Amino acid sequence: MRLLSSHLARRIAAETGTPAYVYSQNALETQADAALAFPNAFGLTVRFAMKALPNAAILRIFARKGLHFDASSGHEAWRAIRAGIAPQKISLSTQEFPSDFAALWRAGITINACSLAQLDTLGRTFPGANVGVRLNPGRGSGGTGKTNVGGPDASFGIWHEYIGEILETARRHGLKIIRIHTHIGSGSDPLVWLEASRLSLALTQHFPDVTILNLGGGYKVARVASEKGTDLQTIGMPIKAAFEKLAVETGRKLHLEIEPGTFLVANCGVLLARIQDVTDTGPAGRRFLKLDTGMTELLRPSLYGAQHPISVLPANATERTTDYVVVGHCCESGDLVSCAPGEPETLAPRQLAEVQAGDLCLIGGAGAYCSAMSSKNYNSFPEAPEVLVGADDTPHLIRRRQTLEQIVQNEILPEGY
Repeated sequence: MRLLSSHLARRIAAETGTPAYVYSQNALETQADAALAFPNAFGLTVRFAMKALPNAAILRIFARKGLHFDASSGHEAWRAIRAGIAPQKISLSTQEFPSDFAALWRAGITINACSLAQLDTLGRTFPGANVGVRLNPGRGSGGTGKTNVGGPDASFGIWHEYIGEILETARRHGLKIIRIHTHIGSGSDPLVWLEASRLSLALTQHFPDVTILNLGGGYKVARVASEKGTDLQTIGMPIKAAFEKLAVETGRKLHLEIEPGTFLVANCGVLLARIQDVTDTGPAGRRFLKLDTGMTELLRPSLYGAQHPISVLPANATERTTDYVVVGHCCESGDLVSCAPGEPETLAPRQLAEVQAGDLCLIGGAGAYCSAMSSKNYNSFPEAPEVLVGADDTPHLIRRRQTLEQIVQNEILPEGY
């Protein structure tokens, strides 16, 4: 979907400066509607995996659409509460159990124990409570090992063969396990999702009090034409049928939860940048576009060899094109925007209109895991601003550009230095 006209891009660049993240409210709401239409048999809760894009304005848009929220740390949970999200709509599943989890629990959030130690801590602190448990069902999915969070190589959740230990811990503390959570990673294959849902449904049979099954998220989004995205209807219909089959066989009508992050926001945002320099390494070498952004705002290519669409807005329109390697502004050879798919260190030129320093560049698919997962302040570059284009095409600043004073405000010089 086209998010940003050349006119609006130039306006935002003039008013806000570059680099800047720009999000479309219309696109966000469209994706929310698609997630809320996920096929289900006995009720559905859609939780936004807020780690993908935790800006308060985005959270409020999704809250108005009826979404709930998944937090991956205690800090995210408090951030959502601060943004005005009702604690009862927040679920916490975290690798690092927060030291103040008791305050979050008392505030009203739900917690999924992601390890036996977490479950024991919950039980000792709140004996007799209703709790959730995240399980590793033994199956994973993902384009790379870094996006696969299930199976024997993943540390997320309690290994499915430890159900006996889970039940014993729950019995010892009088806990009632009412929710099972699983998440296998990212992918688009309906057969993989169906297999994972069947494994998860089978696991619920060990827990007679479970009324909710959360199948996580990881619904892959096609950022570029060569990628295959996830169709939620295609994935969801056989999962719905599996829930119905379980109800017929056991009488248990489980409520379904899903936790999309990328699906909801990835293609709803662009990174607006300016070309700082155009250089080359001779007639037999490469031509480079050097941007005023890079791994400080867009870390995914350096981490995963992730692909993002790139377009340019030349001040002087031309039909001439050139193969450019697009690089970032950090003094780091790994700061590469146009890398080969899945190969973060391999240069992959993009054919773009001929440009010159000062022209604008748009990097698409920048709504998920970009502002939220940036390596901000590397080389002391400030955190980039965020702009929300409203339903009426009016741009609103939703995060200011960081200042140098804010970068260094927590530094302390010991006496005598």
